[in-house]
Amino acid sequence: MISLAPYLAVLLLVLSAAGCVVIQSDGDGSHDWREEERDNRSAISGLQIGMTRDDVQQRLGSPRDSESYRRGDSTMLVWFYRTHRSQADGETTRDEMTPLVFRDGILIGWGEPVYLSSR
Repeated sequence: MISLAPYLAVLLLVLSAAGCVVIQSDGDGSHDWREEERDNRSAISGLQIGMTRDDVQQRLGSPRDSESYRRGDSTMLVWFYRTHRSQADGETTRDEMTPLVFRDGILIGWGEPVYLSSR
């Protein structure tokens, strides 16, 4: 008769190992968002009016959020990048991001006043 004990032991070991997760942290769990904000602020400070979307995306990567709309004959695109923290709630909201405004694929400015005036 074949003993099932070794097979059950291996199955139990495999199942228990499948639930293991390793999480790396710098202690307070805040390193990632602080680094992202610092990097984004630094990259935004080096932007220039007239840059293309591709140029901006090479410097900043993909935006956290975006929107697009028509204004007259132009296509407006707004990319939002996290740059500061307003509330320690674990959520990133638009009031914690800097908008970058493009008209027909060309950067026309950044910041809340530019965004509001482009609407």
